[in-house]
Amino acid sequence: METGYCVEQLRKLCAIDSPSGFTERAADYLMEELARLGYAPEKTRKGGVTVCLGGEGEGLLLMAHVDTLGAVVQSIKSNGRLLLSPIGGLRAENCEAENCVIYTRFGGAYTGCLQLCDASVHVNGDYGEKKRKFEAMEVVIDEPVEKPEETRALGIETGDFVCFDPRTVVTGSGYLKSRFLDDKLSAAILLGYARELKERHVTPRRKVYLHFTVYEEVGHGASASVPEDVAEVVSVDMGCVGEGLQCTEREVSICAKDSGGPYDYAVTTALVEAAKRAGAAYAVDVYPHYGSDAEAALRAGYDVRHGLIGAGVYASHGYERSHVDGVENTLKLLWAYTTE
Repeated sequence: METGYCVEQLRKLCAIDSPSGFTERAADYLMEELARLGYAPEKTRKGGVTVCLGGEGEGLLLMAHVDTLGAVVQSIKSNGRLLLSPIGGLRAENCEAENCVIYTRFGGAYTGCLQLCDASVHVNGDYGEKKRKFEAMEVVIDEPVEKPEETRALGIETGDFVCFDPRTVVTGSGYLKSRFLDDKLSAAILLGYARELKERHVTPRRKVYLHFTVYEEVGHGASASVPEDVAEVVSVDMGCVGEGLQCTEREVSICAKDSGGPYDYAVTTALVEAAKRAGAAYAVDVYPHYGSDAEAALRAGYDVRHGLIGAGVYASHGYERSHVDGVENTLKLLWAYTTE
């Protein structure tokens, strides 16, 4: 399967800041790209994007999310710097000394950096002992501000979104490094899958929908907008890579169970069979600390079967890494599962 388009789309999606609740630009981009590919996407009331890729019969909904971790301004401190409230599972220790952008509601955007309070090693003798919590950290704004009123004069207020630099890198050896591969890598893969259908003039052997959700990181991404004829939902999200798991960054992971419980047995079995048919390198794993859009759909009351797959991603919710081989193997699995 051709992966260059997916890598290109990953770069473009990662360049669009889109933490949960601040995803309109990412959704607009998806609408434009899907229309350019020849589809008729629609935007949901929640701000996600849905599209039918064709086919007949019992519906299958493939889901990926374009919302990411991030933060909002919790308060403006007495020194004019910003205390943050995280969005989703953002960890303070994973974004210390990271550049960021503060988006004001009415006054533009400003850059800054998240630092430990009193971050100078030559001054702070307890630098190494300080626990990295958001209460002990602050955004140093790249403007001459020393008082709350000076910060507010810029237009910065409580509730403004703070977005961190993704630092997207594609290495010559095929590794994909970036914040927010969870789950913009899967969104790029689904775009690649949709493009492949058009390029090959192939109709899926069943009716296939895509849903790009925008609230997965806060737990309710796919709790709405499942079409009536859908009997099965499959989340295409990051595959976990870590100690005790089999999957690597070069494989597609098939999740049998996560913190929400087991995935549908028949769906998981069919996904394994499709991976074997396609010759895709895969692993079946259990994720101890994970939840997905598929589970959000079930908790919302939808009577559907559910499954979860994704390219292997290391260092989740930090500076993440995958590989183009993982992208290719995920595409192979999707193709075999829906067209063969």
